[in-house]
Parts: sequence; C-alpha cells; structure tokens
Amino acid sequence: MLYHIPKPFFRPARKTWFVQLHGKQINLGKDKDAAFKRYHEIMAAGLDASDVRSSALTQPADGQKLADLFDRYLEWLKSNRSPDTYEWYRYRLQRFVDFYPELTLAELKPYHVQEWVDSYPALAVTTKRNYIRSVKRSLHWAKMLGHIDRNPIEYISAPTGQAKDVYISQQEFDRLLANTPDEELKKLMVVTYETGCRPQESLRLEIRHVELHNRRFVLPRTEAKGKKAPRVIYLTDKAFQIVSELIAGRTSGPVFRDSKNRAWTPAATNSIFKRVRQALGRKLIKEQKITFTEEEIKRIEATITPTHFVKGREVKRTKTELRTHAKAKLVRAKCKELVPSYSLYALRHSWATNALTAGVDALTVAILMGHQDPSMLAKVYQHLSHSPLHMLAQAKKAVGE
Repeated sequence: MLYHIPKPFFRPARKTWFVQLHGKQINLGKDKDAAFKRYHEIMAAGLDASDVRSSALTQPADGQKLADLFDRYLEWLKSNRSPDTYEWYRYRLQRFVDFYPELTLAELKPYHVQEWVDSYPALAVTTKRNYIRSVKRSLHWAKMLGHIDRNPIEYISAPTGQAKDVYISQQEFDRLLANTPDEELKKLMVVTYETGCRPQESLRLEIRHVELHNRRFVLPRTEAKGKKAPRVIYLTDKAFQIVSELIAGRTSGPVFRDSKNRAWTPAATNSIFKRVRQALGRKLIKEQKITFTEEEIKRIEATITPTHFVKGREVKRTKTELRTHAKAKLVRAKCKELVPSYSLYALRHSWATNALTAGVDALTVAILMGHQDPSMLAKVYQHLSHSPLHMLAQAKKAVGE
C-alpha cells in the first residue's frame, strides 16, 4: 500500500496556503515561501493536526490572527452543528477575513466590526445585525472554551432586527404566481403557501422524507430544526397533487428542483423574487403613469461614477449614458417602493396569518408550523391584534356567538 504524503495547497478564496493532516486543514500563511518553510518544519517535527492547532492557539494574543481563530470555530461548527448553520457562519466570517486579512486578536477593536458592516451600505438592518452576531459569537465561543482570555468586541451592540411582516393575500399570491416565469419555482411557492413550511425545510426535502400514504413530509429528529423532535409537514390537496407529480417515477433526490434538475438554493429563489418584484413594479409605474422630474434625474446623475471599464480600458460615460443610468436607478428604487419584498419566508408568514384569521387555534397553528414553543406565535403574529374585525370575531367566538 502506497503511503500518501500530504502536500501544501492554495485556496484562492482565502489567498492562503494550507496542508491537510489527519482530516484537518492547517493554515500555513499567505506567502508561498514562508508557507512551504512552515510545512517542512511541521513534517520534520512529526506534528499532527492537533499539535499544530494547539500550539497556534496558545500563542500570545498578538500572534493570533482572527482568520485562524475563525477556522477553528468553523471546524467545531462542522462537527457539532447542522450544515446550514456552518454555511451561515462561514459565509459571513469569510467576508470579514476578506476585509481584514491580516487582523490579529490584539489589534481587533469594535470599530473594525462596525466599519466592515458599514462598507455594505445596501444591506438591510437585519442583515447588518447578523453580520455583527457572526463575529461576536465566534469570539464568545473562543473565550468560553479558553482559546482566548478576552473578547475585545464583547460589548459591541447590534441593531434590532426588522420584523419580516410581509403578508401576501390569496389575490396577491395569484398575481405573484402569474408574474413568476419559472414553472418549477411556482410549484415550490404553492406548496410553501399551502403548508407553511420553513424555507430551510422545503429547499432540502428529499423523496425519502415523503409519506404519500399519510399525505405528509417527515424530517427525522436529527434533521429537524432544534433536533428535539421529528418535523411533520402535512399536505393539502393542492400540495399533495404537486408533490405526487414531482416525485413520480423517482426514488431519490430533492423533491423540488429547478429547470436544470438542481436543488433550489436560497440565492436562486431570492434572485427570481427580486426580478419579479422589479417586473411588477415596472407594470405599476406604467399603469400609474409615474414619471421622474429633471431635478430627480440630475440628483442621481451626480452620484454615478463618471467613468466605467470597457474591455479593460477606463472609458468616460457620455451624457446619454449618465442619464440612462440615472433613470434606471430611479425606476429600480420606485419598484422597491411600490412592491413588497417577496420571499419563501413571506409565504410561510402568510400561511400562519391566514390560519389564525380563519379561526384555527394557536396551539394547532404552532404545531403545524413546527414551533416547539407556541408563545412564538404571540410574538411574531401580534399584528392580528391590531385588526378590529379579527379581534371582534374572536371576542364573539369566546362567548359562543
């Protein structure tokens, strides 16, 4: 049997050299010569991955790069949390490392995190909150396990998340379906609107989770959110018909696939929802005969970069190009103002609102949605208490009228 000698390899996304020892990736640094020198030192000393990791994490704080600390946290997540949780943190922490590739723990200050978040001005408030949370939690974990003695951003505050309170009525849902060009996504949308399942559930449902004879999906406890109990999703007549057609003649793989037979991803569904939002917005602009003043166009023109690159050469934009670009930005902004932000989560939220409005008791709604704690409904769907008609109906129902 041939003995495999691990060799250094380069990860372009991190611009860093690594070597894999006993299933663990060891960071060798960004400089190739220095990386290979460290590689030969490790191999000559006969160290294994745990030896290297231990020595790296017990260095003085000044010598600990945040990138190395994040790598250790991600390895722990990969072994102890779901793949979705691992990817959630990996994506955000990678963006932080890309922004501060050489930052050490000793150098880290709260303003570093704030400046990183502020460098993405288009991010929603909740997204900014999640960016800050990702860095805070990784350092909290490192301190809790004794990898570091202090957390320099322990007291940084994150903005309060915005409620995802987009409600889609049946009439609006029909309009949304009519303007969605992808037939496969429509099927996913209908099943979500009919069942109230979580996007993270519907996107990873496989044929092995389907129980057609019971008209339901069943995710085992180990795959369910919270991992405390199996997650059961019951299928209405519409949902049952769609699922039956989707899995006919198949024995494995994802239930919901795009037109190229690939499993849907959050990025793919959100991309289509954004395009539909813009298309609906343009229709409303035309119907309402909305126009933009010369002052508005000039104001946006002043914010546009006067040059752009064409085939690698920097070229000055013409007046016509600046004006066209400015009008396009105004149209996009107006579309966002006229049409809400659609998502699979909004369909789930709408299902719950419809169920409660129809008189389904809160405990049953909570169970059907997969909530372990029914009080979650009171927190998320308290907007129904602002509806006089709904509350009057409930008051009459309480006394048997």
